This record gives sequence, C-alpha cells and structure tokens, in this order.
Amino acid sequence: MRLNVNKQRRLWWTLSAAVVVAGLISMVISWQQLGAPVRPSLDFVGGTRLQLELDCSVPNNCDRPIESGQVRSILASQGLGSSSIQVVGESQQALSIRTSNLDVDQRTELVNSLTEELGSFDPQKSQIDTVGPTLGRQLFTQGLLALIISFAGIIVYLSFRFQFDYALFAIVALFHDVAITVGIFSILGLVLGLEADSLFIVALLTIIGFSVNDTVVIYDRIRETLAQDKLNRPIDQIVDDAVNQTLGRSINTTATTMLPLVGIFLFGGETLKSFALALIVGFLAGVYSSLFLASSLLVWWRERNGQGMSPVPEGSTPVDASPDSNES
Repeated sequence: MRLNVNKQRRLWWTLSAAVVVAGLISMVISWQQLGAPVRPSLDFVGGTRLQLELDCSVPNNCDRPIESGQVRSILASQGLGSSSIQVVGESQQALSIRTSNLDVDQRTELVNSLTEELGSFDPQKSQIDTVGPTLGRQLFTQGLLALIISFAGIIVYLSFRFQFDYALFAIVALFHDVAITVGIFSILGLVLGLEADSLFIVALLTIIGFSVNDTVVIYDRIRETLAQDKLNRPIDQIVDDAVNQTLGRSINTTATTMLPLVGIFLFGGETLKSFALALIVGFLAGVYSSLFLASSLLVWWRERNGQGMSPVPEGSTPVDASPDSNES
C-alpha cells in the first residue's frame, strides 16, 4: 500500500477542520451550559458523588431496573433537583449521583429515601465521595499548568532538533490532537453526560508525548531522504516517500497500543473507561496528524516559500529526470 499524502492534502485538511470546528462549537455550547468546555467531574467542581448498586441477594430487590425519573423526584423533594443522575450497569440496577456538597446527615437522609423507594443497596458496592471546590480548582490549575509546560518543552526540543518550519507544524499537529480529543469529549459530555476527571489531564499529556514521538520519527526520515536525494525531486515526492517508509511502523505501533486500551475500555472499571477512551481518540488523532497533517503542511509551506525542490547533496551533480535528458 502506498499513500499519496500530498495529492490529497486538501481532503485531510478538510476532515480535520470539520472535526475540530464541530468540537469547538460543542465547547462553546458546553461553556454556556456548564461553565466549562467539557463536562467537569467531581474532581474539578467539587461536591458529593454517590455510587449505589442494588443488593440482588435480597429477594425481589432486583426485579426491575432503576428509573431515572423516580430518582429525580426523590432528589427534588430534598432540594437537589439540579443534581446529575446516571443509571448504569447492564441491568440498570446501579446509580451514580453527583450533587452539591452534602454533610453526613444529608447523605444519610438521601440514601434512606432512595432505599425506601428503590430497594436495599449493597454496602460493599456503595461509594460516597466528597471533594471541596478549592481542591477542584487546584487540580484544574495544576493540570492546565502541566499542559502548558509540556508544550513549551516540546517547542524548545523541536526547535533545537529540527528547522523552524518542522517544529512549527509539529506543534500544529499537537494542538490538533488535543483539540480533537477535547472536542469529542465535549460532544459526548453534552450528548451522553460523559465527564472529564483528573485522569483526563493525564490522558492529554500522554497523547502529546505519543503524538510528538510519531511526528519526530517521520520528520527524521524526511530529513534523511532530503539529504540523500540525488535527483533533485520535488519536495512532495520526497515527503511521500518518507511517509510511506514509516507507515508500517506507525500502523504497528498504534495497533499494538490500541489493543490494551480497547480491553480497558470494554472490560475495565468505570473510572478507567473515560481515561482509556481519551487515549484511544488521542492516539488515533496523533497518528493521523503525524502522517497526513504535519507532513503535508511542511510541503505546502516549502512550496509556498520557493523550496519545492530537494537540495542537491554537496559534491554531486543534479540529474535531470525529464525525458529529454537522454537525448544526445
């Protein structure tokens, strides 16, 4: 299989732009409704989260699934009508509630009311967490600072490792990967109520490292191919060759990384599923941007600045590849 990346570069740019714009629109809507670009979890906004599951060892306790409307009525009767409610589990017999900060008496009263209406809950599978708003803001600030520092470090590294245009478009690709991941989580937060917790920041940092590694490998091959080319070929042919030479490595690396992540997403605990999903989205966006965006943007930039031909290696004579070159 051989990819003609630069002949179809407008297609790659259009696909990326469409997904990024959809994500940005979703982030604006989310900001208006939730005060954040993605639906924040308890880790960031503070409050109380109750995770409850019916005890099926009690006779007739699990005969019917939990109805979110019934739960909403119970919460509204206690002045908690704005709480977030999710009925989870294959049999719809588990409950996740995120609400404002509740003290011990309020939590006890709420659990007792739910027990009276829904049935007995398994104490071994029940979990109640409380996070203060100060800690939530601190987690958000530290996570944002970590992202900024990582971007700054990568910019410095790429600027020393490659020429300026290489570094510039590698950073563009990184921003693309982060924007895609955040945008999709924003959409899922509005549509499915998916929340971004503190592990989401960890996932973004991991995505940045994975993506820049793949881009550096491709850029290294582009630079080597440019240095060794003796035909003075157009830059788009050189870059296409370099991309195809690294294509197998990129596919194999991504595929082997996806396998455990898909396993975690399908069979892991609830707290790890969103983390695995973020990595899956980000890693796929990363390999896409390295192959199709970073390379094609570099070609576009050099053609625009009159560097559309590869430099002739020192000490060699350029070869004219046109048909007339064989005529005497």
